[in-house]
Amino acid sequence: MENILCIGELLIDFICEDVNTSMIDGENFKKKAGGAPANVTAAICKLGGKASFVGKVGNDPFGAFLKKTLEDVMVDTSMLIMDDNSNTTLAFVSLKSDGERDFVFNRGADGLLRYDELEMDKIFDNKIIHFGSATALLGGEMKKTYIGIMEEAKEKGIFVSFDPNYRDNLWGDRTEEFINVSRECIELADFVKLSDEELKIITGKSDVNEGIETLTKNKNRIIAVTLGKEGTLISNGKNTEVITSIKIKSIDSTGAGDAFVGALLYKISLLEYPKKLINDFNSLKDIVSFANKVGAIVCTKLGAIAALPTLEEVNNI
Repeated sequence: MENILCIGELLIDFICEDVNTSMIDGENFKKKAGGAPANVTAAICKLGGKASFVGKVGNDPFGAFLKKTLEDVMVDTSMLIMDDNSNTTLAFVSLKSDGERDFVFNRGADGLLRYDELEMDKIFDNKIIHFGSATALLGGEMKKTYIGIMEEAKEKGIFVSFDPNYRDNLWGDRTEEFINVSRECIELADFVKLSDEELKIITGKSDVNEGIETLTKNKNRIIAVTLGKEGTLISNGKNTEVITSIKIKSIDSTGAGDAFVGALLYKISLLEYPKKLINDFNSLKDIVSFANKVGAIVCTKLGAIAALPTLEEVNNI
């Protein structure tokens, strides 16, 4: 097993505990650590893997809380930058009765990460690099840093994972920009995780199987499309199959997709040659089945990082 590096945002989720209440009417908010790639690193480490986080937070109480939260689950934070001149990014999350969410973002330090602030030798000394972000592709310094590292990782033959984490209230009328930059990143990735909504937006195909074919035809990559309680549709361009999940009562889907990705990357990190998984569909199915279970467990608890299971908890279900 070798280290997995994740790059993107680390932020505070203020989760409304008034379930099935709008953001307007909600009154009780609880502070939780969040951010898609940070959730992935935490999932990996909770399962017993090794992961590092690359990103930026404010040098403020929220940033200190986030750093401690990652370190408490053994995530390497040596590449987390604490910025004296910006505030930590905040997200307010309102939950509905079916576990789905509404978001309001107050963006801060995460968008200001510069390429020249990072030690590239440490960045590329990893078996896997995961690029998963709701905010990194929006623009500014972070976008340039993010894509620059992804391009170099691809050139160096490192296993590249990508999850766009689309949020419509972030992109607004810039959907075409999201589509273009996501396609650019997909071309650089060995593994891509998408929701069914993201697949339709990025490919323009309403049929999931047609969308999958668009992204895998004549390409050497794995696409995984999460389908909620139905499981996950996976394809390597040669084989396509839905891998079912366990039945649960969902109370909060926050972080479930990130937990799925973290579990999957944890399993891939155990492989001597990760890229060989692309052509080993039976092994891929086993890994996705495990990742489905981890994602489902997270939906049964509040929070993202706080809800992550250990390997023992997963194996006992």
